[in-house]
Amino acid sequence: MKLTYTKHAKKKFKILTQVGIEISRKSIREAIKIPEHIDEKSDYPKKIVSVSTDETHVLRVVYKAEGDIIIVITFYLAKRGRYYEKKTTKN
Repeated sequence: MKLTYTKHAKKKFKILTQVGIEISRKSIREAIKIPEHIDEKSDYPKKIVSVSTDETHVLRVVYKAEGDIIIVITFYLAKRGRYYEKKTTKN
């Protein structure tokens, strides 16, 4: 899987770092590869994937696939529960 980033997404890294939020390219890649939630309807044909970052937030990544190339359009942190509720399993 080859990831590319729009100009906007590249700027987001810098903007978030300036406000003390560090999101790595590796964490974006992992979110796309192993999402906890996938929204394929809200912004079709784009996909929005979500993964937990801590107890209260999720990382959301908006991207589109063109063949085997993934184009990351944007990403952001959101409060857990704002877009979906992670299902938990009880042992």
